[in-house]
Amino acid sequence: MPYSLSHDERRYLRDLARRQAEIAALPVMAQRRHLWTAMNDGTTGSRPPFVVETWTFDRDFMPASIFRCQSKHGRHLEGQFLRHIRHHELLDDDHVCPDSFDMGWHVWCNEFGIDIPTTYAKDAEGVTTGYHFECPIKDLRDGFDRIQPASFGVNRDATLEEKTFLEEAFGDILPVVIRSGTYGNNYLTQRLMRLMSMETFFLAMYDCPDTLHALMALLRDNAARMARWAESEGLLVLNNGNQCTCGTCFNFTTLLPQVPVAPGQVRLSDMWSGMDSQETVGISPELFHEFCFPYYRDLAALYGLVYWGCCEPADPIWETSLNQIPHLKAISISRWANQSYMAEALAGKNIVFSRKPNPNLLGLDVRLNEESWAREIRETLEVTAGKSIPLGFVVRDVYSVHGNLDKPRRAVEIARREIDRFFPHTCTAS
Repeated sequence: MPYSLSHDERRYLRDLARRQAEIAALPVMAQRRHLWTAMNDGTTGSRPPFVVETWTFDRDFMPASIFRCQSKHGRHLEGQFLRHIRHHELLDDDHVCPDSFDMGWHVWCNEFGIDIPTTYAKDAEGVTTGYHFECPIKDLRDGFDRIQPASFGVNRDATLEEKTFLEEAFGDILPVVIRSGTYGNNYLTQRLMRLMSMETFFLAMYDCPDTLHALMALLRDNAARMARWAESEGLLVLNNGNQCTCGTCFNFTTLLPQVPVAPGQVRLSDMWSGMDSQETVGISPELFHEFCFPYYRDLAALYGLVYWGCCEPADPIWETSLNQIPHLKAISISRWANQSYMAEALAGKNIVFSRKPNPNLLGLDVRLNEESWAREIRETLEVTAGKSIPLGFVVRDVYSVHGNLDKPRRAVEIARREIDRFFPHTCTAS
């Protein structure tokens, strides 16, 4: 596809690239890289990093009024630069500003060979917030044969065309780097919900358990086949640095790769991968272990390190399943998790306690209840203290700050104050 920028947009974007490069070179960014590396490596006594994910409240963080570019390409690039710049200037949490401009391979995938129409819903402010899949399978007993194995490919020429365009625009300021994930989608029950409703899924465990196992195996095989294809095509790029596996959980680590690896020869075992199963909170641990765990386990075995979870509580399935996930390195401890139970379970295991504080405390009220927010952070610090557990905080799923960006910044300040009480002699990275 043709890429172009007007003279004015190019000049403006180059200014933004310079500003990002300046921020990325600040000494505090090296300190923050150290924080994340120490956490993921399991360094004893390492200070927990604290970050706020912003894209969910872009109505406040990235309003239309801040954009100047008119072209599609210009506006897309402007948004990427501005997010990093504003994150540092407005929030100043432990995000690490990239010292490169990252892009991905132009990879395509037809996951099921079925059209799945999706309806989107906007809230009162006109922001797209909800969606609904028109699931093609109404009863798995007579719907399985409609599903086809995934097909996929890569357009190398289009990838290099975009890279050349970006390098000519500002590559002399910020190096343009092709990055990658692992490809193949390891969020198996999330994919399942595109094919059938929650009710259909739950009934299938009773009505046609063998067919459901066959479908879960197909989803596993789709994910594994695409991941191995990307590996064989040389598309994998190490994600052991300023990349994220689950939301805004940075991957900095010295644990990967285990041996040096040349570009184009990266293996799945050199990579972080993420997976979760939010859709199964309504079933028993025994049913999860029977119908879901074996397929996640097989995928996890392919990778070097695994981050498990999102909003679902980890504790109900820890004993039966999660503690058997191969290469598990980090686990999401959401607001619905039993923190005390998980702190005892993870003590001494060198698995990151990736705490997701209650987003309602930051998002619902117009004004931040500072006492409640401090208590939320302090509770996590108290239950993990003295247990040799790598700890990090990631605030997710805040959908509005009511136009007040001082509120998340103040939340960062309070969190740092509470962390200082438990880690008084470690680098604050601020």
